Amino acid sequence: MPPSRMVDSKSCSVRSTVAMPTSLGGSRRPALARVRPQDDLRRPSDGYPAASGDPVAGLAYRGGVFRPLTRTQLTVDIAVPAGIVVVFIWPALLLASGMPAEPLALIGFGIALVFRRLAPGLALGITWAVAILEMLARIPSPGPSNLLILGVLFATAAHGTRLVRWMGFASSFLGAFCVAFYIQIVPMLSNGMPGLGDAARYLLVGGFLFGAALAGFLLSWTAGLLMTIGLRARVSRAQAAAASYEVIAEQERTRIARDMHDVVAHSLAVVIAQADGARYLRKTDPEAVDEALTTIASTSREALADVRVLLAQLRHKQGDAPQPAIADLERLYEQMRASGLAIEVGGSGVALPFPTPTQLAIYRIVQESMTNALRHGDPAEAVQLRFDWAPGGLHLSIASALRPNAAPNAHPGHGLAGMTERANLVGGTLSAGAEGARFVVRAWLPAEAGTPAGAVAFDAGARATTPNPDAPFPAPTPADERHPAP
Repeated sequence: MPPSRMVDSKSCSVRSTVAMPTSLGGSRRPALARVRPQDDLRRPSDGYPAASGDPVAGLAYRGGVFRPLTRTQLTVDIAVPAGIVVVFIWPALLLASGMPAEPLALIGFGIALVFRRLAPGLALGITWAVAILEMLARIPSPGPSNLLILGVLFATAAHGTRLVRWMGFASSFLGAFCVAFYIQIVPMLSNGMPGLGDAARYLLVGGFLFGAALAGFLLSWTAGLLMTIGLRARVSRAQAAAASYEVIAEQERTRIARDMHDVVAHSLAVVIAQADGARYLRKTDPEAVDEALTTIASTSREALADVRVLLAQLRHKQGDAPQPAIADLERLYEQMRASGLAIEVGGSGVALPFPTPTQLAIYRIVQESMTNALRHGDPAEAVQLRFDWAPGGLHLSIASALRPNAAPNAHPGHGLAGMTERANLVGGTLSAGAEGARFVVRAWLPAEAGTPAGAVAFDAGARATTPNPDAPFPAPTPADERHPAP
């Protein structure tokens, strides 16, 4: 069951609440104290029907009239209008002159103000009902209670659905017309048909009243709209930050999965090879059995340490343990040779300094390639590694002989995909596949991390030598030409 997501408008932090299935006695509605009315972003896909397309206000209604509020918000929404009614009730009684219309209008507008956040549409309806009754009661002029209309119009834009918001906008014009018509036009018509001069004066004053009332109404409505726009912007930023965090977390999980595969697959391949060799040699060469068991123990300890490092990285944002680098390749060669894998290392050019992520990628690509050779290759043939250093990076080639009559693997594992991802992450490229009787891995790794994959920058006049998957694997170089560093 997907969790519902809410965004705190003050801190703009995204949090999730897991809903208990209703069949188990739970409720899909989160706790009242954790819901902010303007922040509830429940999606229809989570089981909440959308009353509007507005992601800030519309989806908070659950298809109904009322919005979820906290107890504090309900208390404030009741206390503020009640205080206003108490303050203005005595002036309203004095203006009533024996008529209860003005005090009743004040109470009616106060009730509308109570619902301004809980149900802005209902508050707008109550406001119109009270205003119509006020005009039917022929109150001589609008009293202080009419100022509460501004708060209702603000709420329609700030807390209402899209429909309620535009109803508030239309009410601003209609309400301004009613003000001008009720104060000027109705008295003019009640006194009989005026002369041309009096009619012009009435219309001029009515136009001024219409403009003044419209300015006040629209100012309140626009203030609410600006608050909604600001909230929507904060919500969008919070959602973007949450999405970015999820992407980063997914990338980190993928990286850890690659490391886990490389560590476990390599270690198990060495352990299996040593165990098989020890089983065959236990009668003819007991000393070789001891060496094999020693290699199994050391490999297992290293694998255990690497797995602990990866688990620590799962518990913390950053891993402090050092990562394998190019300087650690010699130890890797010795470990693989001890497992029975023959290795020939060659190369050309001058080694370049590489950033740590690229060195880790080189190490893991070599490790995975030799592990695959140990598991699937012909043990009678040596694995050929070649490091060709170019001005902008490294051409890495690893070739291993396939086993005679070996059937092609229709379901390749995660190793090749992991090597390709590692090369791409540091701006390089990688290709792998069978070429005749050998399986060849070619990679280009730039010296500058972050270079886009496939785009290699060289110094002026340098030759661009992008790896060619169709080129034959170079023959092993003499020992004096082999690169000494790896």
